[in-house]
Order: sequence, then structure tokens, then C-alpha cells
Amino acid sequence: MSYTSDFSQSQEYLSFRSSIPLRKIVVDTDASKGWKVYDSGPKDVKTPLVCLPPVSGTADVFFKQILALNAKGYRVISAENPVYWSVKEWCEGFRRLLDYLCINKVHLFGASLGGFLAQKFAEFTVQCPRVASLILCNTFTDTSVFSYSDSATIFWMLPSLVLKKMVMGNFSTNKVDSRIADAIDFMVERLESLSQPDLASRLTMNCIHSYVEPQKLSGIPITIIDVFDDYALSNPVREEMYKCYPTAKLAHLKSGGNFPYLSRSEEVNLHLQIHLRSFDGTNLSASEPVPSQKTSKEGE
Repeated sequence: MSYTSDFSQSQEYLSFRSSIPLRKIVVDTDASKGWKVYDSGPKDVKTPLVCLPPVSGTADVFFKQILALNAKGYRVISAENPVYWSVKEWCEGFRRLLDYLCINKVHLFGASLGGFLAQKFAEFTVQCPRVASLILCNTFTDTSVFSYSDSATIFWMLPSLVLKKMVMGNFSTNKVDSRIADAIDFMVERLESLSQPDLASRLTMNCIHSYVEPQKLSGIPITIIDVFDDYALSNPVREEMYKCYPTAKLAHLKSGGNFPYLSRSEEVNLHLQIHLRSFDGTNLSASEPVPSQKTSKEGE
């Protein structure tokens, strides 16, 4: 019997699914490979916020960000990649996706593996920049922090159950508050929906030896969102992030676990708005300019 989490039955989630269509966009020669994309908010905004999920996540894990930021006039896209076995292949595929959507530059919000890939994409496109800014949540700069780098090349042949156990080993088993527990339940549900190739390819990118060259990202505005309670990465990993990006803005949450965009969505959404607000009124704005009469209506 399949398990259903409280989040996926909530009015908020059901409203998200009924109002924003899931698109499958093929940008590779293999037609079976499709990006799963939620593209929400004003389409004339040319520098949207693009959200990239962690290993266990699907595109809908950012539904709370999409709904809250849409209400403020932001264009938000959540993108889940098809099966790619290397970071380079992912970067090439993501660039093709942006070209398909006629988007020249993006603000990237990445969680865990999504945050690592966001940094690698900024590095990948450094000669012809496609990244306006980065918001990095519970992420890392070097895959060697995971102890699987030697075995990553055989993930493709491991059974789905083994791969899922590897991922779930990072989910907190300590007593947590109800919002963190609900977030974990929702992510377990998402993890269960992933196929063996999806999971194996994501874990391969997550663990095979690769690191970010932060000096190539020195001109990009960065916000680092961190939680101070239990989550999958260790303190040295967090410290390394700070060292790599000494000028980054730091947004600290007292708690939130592995998935603060779900368990502490109000705080995360506030930090996203603060980050994006600095681009308002420029050609890198992620939102439509608000006409003055609209503002007065909202104040009524």
C-alpha cells in the first residue's frame, strides 16, 4: 500500500497542483529524456528564480516557494532533470533547457545536490555567464565529503531499494518537531516515486569526485541559507562553504533539518525575497515592476 504524507494532502499542495501545470520538456536527442518543470508567475520576466532539488527531491518540493513568491509577483521555475550521469552532462542539459525557455540568465536556488549543481553551472558558463545570482541551501562545494566516491561508479547497477536506503540514512531519526517530521514524510514520498535510473544517476553526480572552483564565481552575488540543527552535512562542510564565499550573505535558521524550504518555508521565502529584492528595477529582476495603482489597491 502506498503511503500518503500530510503535505501532499494539504490544501496548499492541492492548490499548487491544480493551478500550475507540470510540463515535460525534451531538450536532448533522446526523446525519452524530459525535464520536469513547473514554470509559474509572469512569463515576461526574463531572469526568473530557478529551484533545483536535492537527490531525493522532485520538482514539486518547492511548492511553498512557488506559491508564496508568485503572490509577490516573482517568476519561479522548479526544474527536475532527466537521467544524467555526469555534472558536465547535467550542465549541458540545463543550458539547453534555458535556451528552450528563451531565458538568458537565472537566479538559482539549489538545495544539497541542487546547490552543488547550481555552483557547477555558474562555473560551466563563466565565459558566457548565465547565472545572475545564487542562493545555496544546506549544500557543499566538494563531493569528497561523501564517503561513497570510490563506489559511485557502480551505483547504476545497484537495486533501487539499496539506493533509497543510502539516501534515507541521511534523514534525521532524532525526535523532531512536527513541521520537520511532515517535511521528512513528504520527501520520503517523493523518494519512493523515483525510478532506479533517476536515483542512481543523481547519487552518481552527488558522490563521484568533483569540486567547485569558487574563484570562478567571485563576481556572482551569493546568499547561503543554513540551519543550525541536525542535517545531513557536517559543520566542517558548512565552514568550507563560508571560506569559499567570504563575501556571501549568510542567512541562518535556528532549525529546519534537511529540508527547511518545506519545514521553515516562511523564513526561507523571506530570505529569498530579501536576496531577489536587490535586483528589483534592474534588467536582472525576477519580478514584474508593480504599477502604482496596483500598490494602492493592495493597501485597501
